[in-house]
Amino acid sequence: MYTFLLKPKWIGFHLLCLTAIVVMINLAFWQLRRLDEKQTFNDRVTSHTDADVVPLDGALLQGDADDLIYRRVEATGSYLREPQFEVVNVTQEGTTGRDVVNALQLADGTLVMVNRGFVPTGTPLPAPPPGEVQVLARLKAGQSAGTGQPADDGTKPLSEIRRVDLVALGQQFEQPLAPMYLELLESRPAEPSSVSAVAFPELSEGPHLSYAVQWCIFSISVGVGWVFAVRKSIRDRSGTKQPSKLKAVERYDPQAS
Repeated sequence: MYTFLLKPKWIGFHLLCLTAIVVMINLAFWQLRRLDEKQTFNDRVTSHTDADVVPLDGALLQGDADDLIYRRVEATGSYLREPQFEVVNVTQEGTTGRDVVNALQLADGTLVMVNRGFVPTGTPLPAPPPGEVQVLARLKAGQSAGTGQPADDGTKPLSEIRRVDLVALGQQFEQPLAPMYLELLESRPAEPSSVSAVAFPELSEGPHLSYAVQWCIFSISVGVGWVFAVRKSIRDRSGTKQPSKLKAVERYDPQAS
């Protein structure tokens, strides 16, 4: 009765269902890994944000970006007014605009890039405060283009940039940049009122758990669909054989014997 399951078209159907189930299960586990990464990141950001403020030069000596990201640091230096960069296509709290970025030169000559904050569209980019400034900021790792995203060409003079790419920005200066950059929280002297501090990231876990559950449901649905398809085919085949037996009985006439 079940030999039809070994026919080529049924073997193809089995393989298709099996492949779909395996792929969906792997997608579910991938979403769970993404969830774990998100939870780890959130825990790291929270712990670093709550940690004591440390001097920038001492923090950079640690060298491990994962142990420094979002750590609050303080530094003293003077801004380079040129070149000045703007991170374009930025939205903050429902307002479109851009972030203004300058290099801060420390007392030992080290240059560290500082995202001074968000400036709404239509508002001119303000020059950095003159003279010596004291900054309180959070450390961030340099950004890079993702798969399929355009990157800034650091071999050409830049003013508008897509992200704080330290590799590209480093080519705009004669001396090397610090391996991480700063997102400004406070400054003395203060920034102009047109500059808002970069918003703190939303530490949500995202939809990864719900996506994982959905992929599991889809894989179970495929398995159930396979069972129903096989059972239906068995019933259909049993139904085609039964009428022939009944007809044979109807043709038998006891009185004729």
